[in-house]
Amino acid sequence: METFVITGGSSLKGEISIQGAKNVALKIIVCSLLTDDELIIHDIPLLSDVQCMLDVLAGLGVKYKHSGHTLSLRNTGITNVTVPLDVGARLRTSSMVVGPLLARYGKAVIPNPGGCRLGSRPIDRHIDALQQMGAAIEYDPQDGYFHLTAKKLTGTTIVFPKNTHTGTETLLLAAVLATGTTVLKNAAEEVEVDDLILLLNNMGAQIKRTASREITIHGVDSLHGATHTVMPDRNEEVTFAVAAAITRGSITVHKSQRNSLRYFTDAYRKTGAHIRAIDETTTEYSFSGTPIPVDIQTMPHPGFMTDWQAPWAVFMTQAAGVSHIHETVFESRFAYVEELRKMGADLTFFEPHVHHPETYYNFNWADRIPDSFQGLTIHGPTKLHNAILTMHDLRAGATLVLAALIAQGQSIIHGIEQIDRGYERIEDRLRSLGASIARKKEEV
Repeated sequence: METFVITGGSSLKGEISIQGAKNVALKIIVCSLLTDDELIIHDIPLLSDVQCMLDVLAGLGVKYKHSGHTLSLRNTGITNVTVPLDVGARLRTSSMVVGPLLARYGKAVIPNPGGCRLGSRPIDRHIDALQQMGAAIEYDPQDGYFHLTAKKLTGTTIVFPKNTHTGTETLLLAAVLATGTTVLKNAAEEVEVDDLILLLNNMGAQIKRTASREITIHGVDSLHGATHTVMPDRNEEVTFAVAAAITRGSITVHKSQRNSLRYFTDAYRKTGAHIRAIDETTTEYSFSGTPIPVDIQTMPHPGFMTDWQAPWAVFMTQAAGVSHIHETVFESRFAYVEELRKMGADLTFFEPHVHHPETYYNFNWADRIPDSFQGLTIHGPTKLHNAILTMHDLRAGATLVLAALIAQGQSIIHGIEQIDRGYERIEDRLRSLGASIARKKEEV
């Protein structure tokens, strides 16, 4: 096991290039199941989650080869349709193989998916939609597997009851080879979904976003190989933008996606922070002085993403006054709060007043954890101090790194395998900006 040792107090300055988006890379890799031709993918981030998905596909019969950040994949013939429990349960997106397996091979066996434990994160919306397309599905609580079969998948109109990013992509992967036309209503709007659609269309699929939340897929008989470059990671850009602001520094981001970060950049500017557009894909983030508190509420795209609220909480600990975060996407995404309190942050939970929460919130209200809260109040400004910390999930991990960068003294962070799931060589990249951070082996 490894730890981060971080000494706070350095102002971060310099230039950084954003890596390929993890949330695209994982789904694009699955496209290799849809064809026997080679896929060549550029700007693949070298992350543990990506390797986990490659392990899933290798177990099904996909061959792959890395060359730096370029990945080539070829389906050499699927003889196994079961995702191993020990591999699949580590990554919730492993369930996305189900669409291609059903469409091409008529059956699939997948474990209840894992990944970040952000509430229950059920896949019931995926399951319901696949059943509407003709799949027979049974869950065996004894072995922890979903057992799925389909003589063929047939296009239909699917209305998602709530926004589902992964559900939209799962159905895209199932519908491209289905018989007839599939229409996804209340489909996710994220630009990451559109990047997946771009690759699928380049492989010969017929997919069109016919409205902001409607996608039409005309099934085709087969798909072919293609070459694709993964879009840059918006979550990583937000992390570096917050790092620039809280350290009173200046970071220039290359491969910037600022045009897809409107709700974040609007809130960022309201704090008094500066954003300078150098060109279409280069953005400078900087700040000096004391931030103005800004309230945020997480929402599905194009709103303020749930992945951004934990870094925002660290930013608001430095603001002069009281700010609030209202989490509406997940029922449990404040795991970082206790760790920030160890550093002196003044954070209190509250329950927002919401009419009809069962329809207002994007998660299944019945799955809500008892005595949990959807709101966080942050009192600032607070001088954070060093502490011994533990990462509980990916975004909370990035949050603790940000907090340690401005804390007085030396902090030690355990559980850094969480941040390796979504940030490639984060310590090297932060050091290039002037941070004092080192990765060290834990002493037994």
